[in-house]
Amino acid sequence: MYLEGVYWDLDGTIANTELEAHLPAFNKAFKELGINWNWDTNRYIKLLKINGGKNRIAYYAKLNNDDFSENLILKIHQTKQLHYLEIIKKNCVSLKTGVFRLINELHKKKVRQFIVTSSSRIQVNLLLKYLFNDFNPFEFIIASDDVELKKPNPLPYLKAIQLSGINKNNSIVFEDSNPGLKSSLAANLPTIFVPSNIPIVLEGNMKLNCILDSLGDENNVANVIKGPKLKKSYVDYNFLSDFLVSFSNAEN
Repeated sequence: MYLEGVYWDLDGTIANTELEAHLPAFNKAFKELGINWNWDTNRYIKLLKINGGKNRIAYYAKLNNDDFSENLILKIHQTKQLHYLEIIKKNCVSLKTGVFRLINELHKKKVRQFIVTSSSRIQVNLLLKYLFNDFNPFEFIIASDDVELKKPNPLPYLKAIQLSGINKNNSIVFEDSNPGLKSSLAANLPTIFVPSNIPIVLEGNMKLNCILDSLGDENNVANVIKGPKLKKSYVDYNFLSDFLVSFSNAEN
């Protein structure tokens, strides 16, 4: 059992972006288009149960008894995307603790890495450019543009598995949200849950074999809530390999 591929979620997993960039971008779009909406933090956290920006807008319009056409929903979302890109350009978002360290270690060990996200490709490309500069460790991206059904449907991960050609037992997913976890678990992928800065209650009877509070680094100790013991203060290639072995044993 060896680690061959890692599938990263983006928002909340690689970087905390929801409250830092997505939420202010939505509110800027509403204001620009003269829509009398303003989502505060608590409301937005509740709306995150709806995956995908356009779906979130449509859901809230219905909840608010606003008769929005598909064209208007699309216009709001496109305007929001432009504001999101401007916010990213101002360097308002940074990588989560330990993410760059682990991605770099996996890259050096020739572990193939991918991104599977509900964000649009234009958002992903810009965010990665600002977070990683000229360093691109990701072989491909599955974005919202690439699949008809988004998380919590397993389709994004099933497409990623198909494209990578890597055996599921040699793969690991990093996720931070209920929709993402449901998606990867439904695709039968070994999954590690690392929460973002948005508090969530895990839904349903999801069988999670590994839960961490962070990936950790030399100055910030990672805590394993469930899973193999850490040999260092942070999550590294050896920890991920131990997780794969324990996952395989639990499944068999």
